[in-house]
Amino acid sequence: MNTIDANSLLLQMRALAARAHGLETPAVGETQKTTDFNGLLKNAVNAVNEQQISAQTLAADFERGDPQVDVAQVMVAMQKANVSFQAMTQVRNRLVSAYQDIMNMPI
Repeated sequence: MNTIDANSLLLQMRALAARAHGLETPAVGETQKTTDFNGLLKNAVNAVNEQQISAQTLAADFERGDPQVDVAQVMVAMQKANVSFQAMTQVRNRLVSAYQDIMNMPI
């Protein structure tokens, strides 16, 4: 799973704040960075969704009595899905907090 680079995120936030104050115009390379961040975030959300679907599928197979699926597999898959969902929730909370901080900056 890809990780979010904190320094890159901080640079993007500073660039957005500067742009909001009218201090700089967006550079050509900056647009690509924003697209990469959006893609990274979308891929992370999709990965969490895939883990949850996989865990649900394993649980359903176990409930149907599939001999190839044991309870340990199901529990590990469910815990992975739970941890990844909690991590994504924390990332979302941090992003919302950063957005609110930027919006509350004096102009």
